[in-house]
Amino acid sequence: MAKKKSAAKSVAPISVVTGGAGFLGSHLTDLLLSKGHQVIAIDNLVTGSTDNIAHLAGNPAFRFIHQDVTEFLFLEGPVDYVWHFASPASPIDYLELPIQTLKVGSLGTHKALGLARNKGARFLLTSTSEIYGDPLEHPQTESYWGNVNIIGPRGCYDESKRFAEAITMAYNRQHGIETRIVRIFNTYGPRMRLNDGRVVPAFIGQALENKPITVFGDGKQTRSFCYVSDLIEGIYRLMMSDYSLPVNIGNPNEMTMLEFAREIIGATRSKSRLVHRPLPQDDPKQRRPDIGLAEKLLGWKPVVPLKDGLETTIKYFRGRS
Repeated sequence: MAKKKSAAKSVAPISVVTGGAGFLGSHLTDLLLSKGHQVIAIDNLVTGSTDNIAHLAGNPAFRFIHQDVTEFLFLEGPVDYVWHFASPASPIDYLELPIQTLKVGSLGTHKALGLARNKGARFLLTSTSEIYGDPLEHPQTESYWGNVNIIGPRGCYDESKRFAEAITMAYNRQHGIETRIVRIFNTYGPRMRLNDGRVVPAFIGQALENKPITVFGDGKQTRSFCYVSDLIEGIYRLMMSDYSLPVNIGNPNEMTMLEFAREIIGATRSKSRLVHRPLPQDDPKQRRPDIGLAEKLLGWKPVVPLKDGLETTIKYFRGRS
């Protein structure tokens, strides 16, 4: 059995964030530091970047370890929380790195859970809406089992996260570890990579250069977009809750890709036009979270309007172009 977590371990809670130099992991690190945590970030920098944590250089409450989380994780001293954020998370990344994606979801999750068990720490897994696949249920609730093509090009990511959820629950049931699982829906904000293949940086990058904006299929497929600060706040509340089953965190305001492309053109005052390309294999037609559970359990819902979130995100990308 896992050791019971003791509040007396340290004056300041000690958090380990795998994938801590990534888009989401670095924002979580900032929030934890603001709440008085000491943070140890672990990242192999395959998709993360030290640029995302450069502002933390010299912060005595922050430590960075350059390591692949699929390797054995050894840390001296106590740990109170393990936040497992490590994984390629964009279509370009996991299509180029399918084996690494499967390894971080399986071996990496196993190693992170092992660290949590050894330290008696609470563990949080960042899962994904991709475990629902191309959903036949809309909106998606946590009880939906999904419609996933296991051997399709997206299967490496979908299945790595489905396995990660399964092993997390196995550690919870067999070893008594306190675990949390968040299913993240489309999120955007500063520190995304401009060329990571996700729709927000893709559309913004094309719009800022007045290039044609690529819309796949007829553009009627839908997504919903959650600003990063909203997402991270929801994840923090989930970790501090006493609920061990999966919880959707995302923005339920759904829009088509055509609507979103026009929103980006307006926000950037771009001269871009729309061009259509064939829809990638297994690309979901609809994606929208049911966040009723998060509202009930965590008192959480997104508060940042799309207009405000896009303004901040576009400003970030302008500064990097």
